[in-house]
Amino acid sequence: MLMDEKKSPKKLLSAGIGFLVGVTNGFLGAGGGMLAVPLLKSRGLAQKQAHASAIAVIFPLTLVSAAVYLIGGKVSFADALPYLPTGAIGAVAGMLLLPHIPDKLLRKVFAVFMLWAGFRMIRN
Repeated sequence: MLMDEKKSPKKLLSAGIGFLVGVTNGFLGAGGGMLAVPLLKSRGLAQKQAHASAIAVIFPLTLVSAAVYLIGGKVSFADALPYLPTGAIGAVAGMLLLPHIPDKLLRKVFAVFMLWAGFRMIRN
C-alpha cells in the first residue's frame, strides 16, 4: 500500500470533521467550536491544543459565514459593531489565560458552558 493510500482515510475523516464543524458553525453560529474541541481531542490533540486549534479552525469559518449573512442581508454590520471592541479584548484575555488554566478545570468549564448553551437552546 502506498503512503498516500494509508493517509487517505485520515484525510477523509479530517475533511468530514471540517465539513461537520463548518455546517454547525454556519447553522448555529459559534456552535462549531463546541463541536470542534471534542472532535480535535478525539484525533489526539491535548486539551489546550484542541481549544486553540478549534479557534484557528472556527475563525475563518466564522468569517465566511458572516460574509454570507452580510451579503444576503440577514444581518447588519451595525448590529455587530458594538460587540467587536470588547469581544476582541475578551478574545485576547482568553488567549492569555488559556495556558494558565489547568486542563481539568478547562474541561469542566467547557462542559458547563456546553450544558448551559444546550439548556438555553432547549428553553428558548
